[in-house]
Amino acid sequence: MKKIILVLLMGAVIFLAPGIALADQVEGTIQGFNCVLNGKTCPVGKEDPVIATERIFVLFTADGTYYFVPNLDRAIMARHIARPVRIAGRIDATYRSITAESLDAMIDNKWRTTWSREMERDAARSLNISGF
Repeated sequence: MKKIILVLLMGAVIFLAPGIALADQVEGTIQGFNCVLNGKTCPVGKEDPVIATERIFVLFTADGTYYFVPNLDRAIMARHIARPVRIAGRIDATYRSITAESLDAMIDNKWRTTWSREMERDAARSLNISGF
């Protein structure tokens, strides 16, 4: 009886595994979604005009994959446009998205955490904003 339950449980895990979100980190650059859809890289040195025209930003990897990061505010993403970044969080391959836990940016040839859920919570608490 125990073997049958174990086999069924293992089968369920294997069957459901593709839909389970993975905890991982992905490196790439922040790009405007329209730039990515049109096969262009956001121009370095002209970030402000691009930011003004883009409403959605994505993490774009070297292999051409892009990920939406729905829990990161547009302003945070825009601040890092065309800069190498590393986002850690739960990847959902079905929706090409990452629920971010932290964002590290390459600054002076070093990875520096510029945003994390914990940093956001601390900032909200210090400003007495409820809901965090």
